[in-house]
Amino acid sequence: MTVTTELNVSELLEKACAKTGLTDFGDDWFREPLDVLVRSLNTEAALSPLGFELTRHRLTALLADRLRLRALQRSNPSVLDVEVRVAAEICGLPRTGSTLLHRLLAASPQVTSTLSWEVAYPIPFPGEGPDAPDRKRRAQERMQMFAQLSPEFGDLHTVVWDGPEEDVILLDRTFVSMSYDSFYWVPSYGDWLRSADQSPAYRELREWLQVLQWQSPDRALPWVLKSPHHLTAVDAVFDTFPDCKIVMTHRSPVNAVPSYASMVRAMSSQYSENVDPVRIGRYWSRRFADTLRDFASAREARPDRFVDVRFADTVSKPLEVARQVLDALGLPAGPADDAAFEAYLARNRTERHGSHCYAPTDFGLSEDQLHRDFAFYSEVYL
Repeated sequence: MTVTTELNVSELLEKACAKTGLTDFGDDWFREPLDVLVRSLNTEAALSPLGFELTRHRLTALLADRLRLRALQRSNPSVLDVEVRVAAEICGLPRTGSTLLHRLLAASPQVTSTLSWEVAYPIPFPGEGPDAPDRKRRAQERMQMFAQLSPEFGDLHTVVWDGPEEDVILLDRTFVSMSYDSFYWVPSYGDWLRSADQSPAYRELREWLQVLQWQSPDRALPWVLKSPHHLTAVDAVFDTFPDCKIVMTHRSPVNAVPSYASMVRAMSSQYSENVDPVRIGRYWSRRFADTLRDFASAREARPDRFVDVRFADTVSKPLEVARQVLDALGLPAGPADDAAFEAYLARNRTERHGSHCYAPTDFGLSEDQLHRDFAFYSEVYL
């Protein structure tokens, strides 16, 4: 069943104001991406009744966080003076070992990273103590609900409520994010995103990192962050974070593309009963090929800002890869790093890792076609 009621931007804004008692969203640049997203959700996503309610609630909550961000900055102007240093953004096609590498590097005592609970609830709740017990509890409850809505997702991607998580979830509050065309069938939004100027979104990402760091002054360490989204905005990453390097993970698109299509199918099934795996596969195959072609010119302009890591190496020799990446970031690994890496790998072995079965043909793709379409990339990096 598909809903006939439409999402309305004005109504979402009003609900966010009513929820928070605030009215200042700051610069209204975000209205364009929000308008594009809502139009695409209304005309393309085929939301189920549950999907509609979840989406309306989520968009309202994200708008409420924008209001709370501006209120926090007004009441605590020193937050805008917090110096944020991003040492690395880990990115590549999804399903290329970036999650393992991110969580491994985040274990290093030399760096910090965004945690799952705080990207979900980055603003302190009223009257909350420094340990953020209410937000942590809410994050655990939210994760449990997500697991109930999409039980197979845990076999695809292990989520730990207090573990490192993608910073793209902070970008969701700008409405400039790969999250949306991953969770919903919104191809017109995805096409808009690829051509959009993402600089304002990354300026706000920096502000969100300031907020997180301001809450924990002893956390003034270089950030190691991660999301495939950053492939679409390499120049914005470098312009916003001048010390940042891109750690690019590589795996054959013959494996990575259908694997991500399988993940998208699982995620989008929460919101729509009309999920077409062939349409998903062909969309993401085209999307990733276009992104990698666009990315090539950005890389040519600043080749010294990239570190390359192959999936096979991350899986077969993770400690060696983690040490090499830290060295490339100007943070030579020592005994404390090695101990932290070993501890993470031991913990990782105890976390849920289900089987993930998929084939290109499940998504209207073929190995021959993927080899041809991504030959320009594979010949250089694999």
